[in-house]
Amino acid sequence: MEIRRDIYLDKLIAAKHNGLIKIVTGIRRCGKSYLLFKLFYDHLRSSGVDDGHIIRVDLEDRRNKALRDPDALITYIDSHMADDAMHYVMLDEVQNVADFEDVLNSYLKVTNADLYVTGSNSRFLSHDVVTKFRGRGYEIRVRPLSFAEFVSAFDGAREEALDRYLTYGGLPQLLTLPDDGARMDYLQGLFEKTYLTDIKERYNIKNDAELAELLGFVASSIGGLTNPTKLMNTFRTVKHVSMSANTIKSYLDIAQDAYLIERSVRYDIKGKRYIDTPAKYYFTDLGLRNARLSFRQHEVTHLVENLVYNELRTKGIAVDVGVVVANYKNEEGGSRRQQLEIDFVCNRGNSRCYVQSALHLPDEAKRQQEVRSLRLVNDNFRKYVITADPVQRYQDDDGVTYINLYDFLLDRTCPEF
Repeated sequence: MEIRRDIYLDKLIAAKHNGLIKIVTGIRRCGKSYLLFKLFYDHLRSSGVDDGHIIRVDLEDRRNKALRDPDALITYIDSHMADDAMHYVMLDEVQNVADFEDVLNSYLKVTNADLYVTGSNSRFLSHDVVTKFRGRGYEIRVRPLSFAEFVSAFDGAREEALDRYLTYGGLPQLLTLPDDGARMDYLQGLFEKTYLTDIKERYNIKNDAELAELLGFVASSIGGLTNPTKLMNTFRTVKHVSMSANTIKSYLDIAQDAYLIERSVRYDIKGKRYIDTPAKYYFTDLGLRNARLSFRQHEVTHLVENLVYNELRTKGIAVDVGVVVANYKNEEGGSRRQQLEIDFVCNRGNSRCYVQSALHLPDEAKRQQEVRSLRLVNDNFRKYVITADPVQRYQDDDGVTYINLYDFLLDRTCPEF
């Protein structure tokens, strides 16, 4: 079974010979090694590069333990660079090498070496890539399978695929597991024994139970606005645990660095300014979100909103939460202001569009409710409503375009800017 990851493969191909270290990052088990050692390797071979000019080292493999020594790894790479032609050096799980930064930097001035590495766990989290390789590295962030990638390898109807995806997410290994029990065990074990352990080791966290509880609260409130102070009060009243807002903020930042969650801040569309708090948090993978809650909370509306967010991010779009102000008269004739929300303000370069996620639009009243905030935006950027209703794409009199959820998920070019 081969799953195409063309979004990331295209980025790797475009980055060939750019003089930088290509750093493939992302949470464990999202397909980084497969992308580099299978898909990119196949691309090189089909482009005419022979095996003698492709140097591949899996540093997680026990048989390559000796190469985790930095000097031994350099000697090995040098010994396989037989001539002056371009050599493609691929190192999987490079964080297993002591002083790996020095090893990689040693090849930046080697004109016939093109470097590609993957990294994960406690020594290779998000901010490490930025700080250790500033100006010398090109990061390619790999996410779990998008729905389009997932359904391409799913044996069944797309409706069944969506239900499976909303429940168990897009980690590739899930496609090989035989039943729901195996999928639940896999995700819960991965969350507890791998992701939380990585974070605990990297940041020397003593009380990881608090971190796990915090992620549980965040998982329960996807699609809702929150901040460290609000979460602190929730801990105090629900769990009777005293945890400071600063500690909570630190834990949230750590979870973002580890690629488990992402933060989407509010943007005042008319005022053209960001409102830093409260913000929304979304899980990078829905299966991990559900595993943290032991698969007990399955609110489809919130899951679909998280799914739409992830799809936008996979397509390379920066996403904020939109805020617009409505002015109207109350029953006494006085003036009143109300803040309305647009689910996603989507930016790509200088282009923008607005996206509202609406699971169902059963009647005109519900439709009017969903588009009210979009109507208050008086610029010329495109406006969309994504709905699971079986609608053909159309545009209403207010210029709002309605798109079926499957069409949105399966079309790489949607939304248009």
